[in-house]
Amino acid sequence: MNAACFSIEAACTGFVYAMEVASSMVRCGNYKYALVIGAEKLSSQVNWSDRNTCVLFGDGAGAAVIESVDEKDNSLLNSILASDGTHEELLHTAIGGSATPATADNLEDPGRYLQMQGREVFKLAVTNMANSVKKALEEVNLSVDDIDWLIPHQANVRIISAVGDKVGIASEKVFVNVQKYGNTSAATIPIALDELARSGELKRGQILVFVAFGGGFTWGATVLKY
Repeated sequence: MNAACFSIEAACTGFVYAMEVASSMVRCGNYKYALVIGAEKLSSQVNWSDRNTCVLFGDGAGAAVIESVDEKDNSLLNSILASDGTHEELLHTAIGGSATPATADNLEDPGRYLQMQGREVFKLAVTNMANSVKKALEEVNLSVDDIDWLIPHQANVRIISAVGDKVGIASEKVFVNVQKYGNTSAATIPIALDELARSGELKRGQILVFVAFGGGFTWGATVLKY
């Protein structure tokens, strides 16, 4: 095979980050196609006795193909990527990283599972996701009224609704399928995009906005013309 292949680690924002990386590589002219995959297996990273967190997450995968084209009718218009590593205690796994590797002795330690302070994560997620959407639109001279579909990371309905309210977009333009699969992290946006496309409601020329917030913390928004 002659294709380059590498992984991008940005938790729930992974697909948004990867879209920008892939589209930049295609725009430079050295690549014609890129396959962007968002995949997660979170069922192995949650403590099934902690019902506050384990019931929120799911396993999933989705993918999209980016192609170099001459016309500008269908293109990624803008991306906003950001991060803040100062809130490590709000969403983390204490065991399993380079600082404290997983060993045979700590495999049963609760610290190896995902731990989250939901209320604080909610506040940061809503603020940063909404601000990312506004900034991404502003930089390409678009307004909220120009959005045909907002496809947010499917963390939970409360976050999705709050982001929509803060952005000022009508709820019928916000795609939601978290009730089917839970939070599948980097897979939520490509799964949602696929479902929207298969529904027949997604049309060529429409303006889409992807927005996500994830562990790290990472967040970002992508504006594209489908």
